Amino acid sequence: MLFDTHTHINVEQFKGEEAEVIRRANEEGVDRMAVVGFDYPTIDKALELAHAYDGIYTILGWHPTESATYSDEVEEKLFRFLSDKSVVAMGEMGLDYYWDTAPKAVQHDAFRRQLRVAKELNLPVSIHNREATEDTYKILKEEHAGDTGGIMHSFNLDPYWMEKFLDIGMHISLNGIVTFKNAPEVKESAVQVPFDKLLVETDAPYLAPMPNRGKRNEPGYVRYVAEEIARLRGLSLEEVAEQTTQNALKLFKLKE
Repeated sequence: MLFDTHTHINVEQFKGEEAEVIRRANEEGVDRMAVVGFDYPTIDKALELAHAYDGIYTILGWHPTESATYSDEVEEKLFRFLSDKSVVAMGEMGLDYYWDTAPKAVQHDAFRRQLRVAKELNLPVSIHNREATEDTYKILKEEHAGDTGGIMHSFNLDPYWMEKFLDIGMHISLNGIVTFKNAPEVKESAVQVPFDKLLVETDAPYLAPMPNRGKRNEPGYVRYVAEEIARLRGLSLEEVAEQTTQNALKLFKLKE
């Protein structure tokens, strides 16, 4: 059985189709998923789905593209949301210099504040990093994020950066990018990452793996991610599914 550790079936692209998407995922052997809420509407929907379906957990936080709206009021509400029994981590948080929707200093402040909330609540963190690797690493290290554990979500870097993030206590989560022919550095990271620090995800509806690249992604497609990792490491799909699921259960402090 597989655990999709980062999916967004709580966004508009899936509106009205959630039950069918979950059913298809279950048929592909995906019996657990973490639905990520990153602003008020998606947080509300993530909690609704977790309360309605078995095997669905939540990761809740404030996306870096929303950093300009992070405030004391947002933080107070996040504390309340994060008390829900479905919550297994806080995020996704981090830095995004590609969209550049807020000055770097504003993004840094929202990022650090959320890391401190997560530490206070003893929650692992799910990290978004887009074209901001050095600053993301620096802040995670300075804030000792590894104390509670965390995930480099949608990891798309080479083994050098993989090792640096591992050294500060993070897990490496791979998604459809590992199946792309033009991502040799990610494939190499998939081979080298310690097996007990590896997670799989979809980031649905984005970054659909081969053979569905360019289409809407969904949790059931995490199977293709696991199959490619198995091929690269010379393992069976069952071995990858078992280990990555155990890694997620341990990080999220969940029972079998």
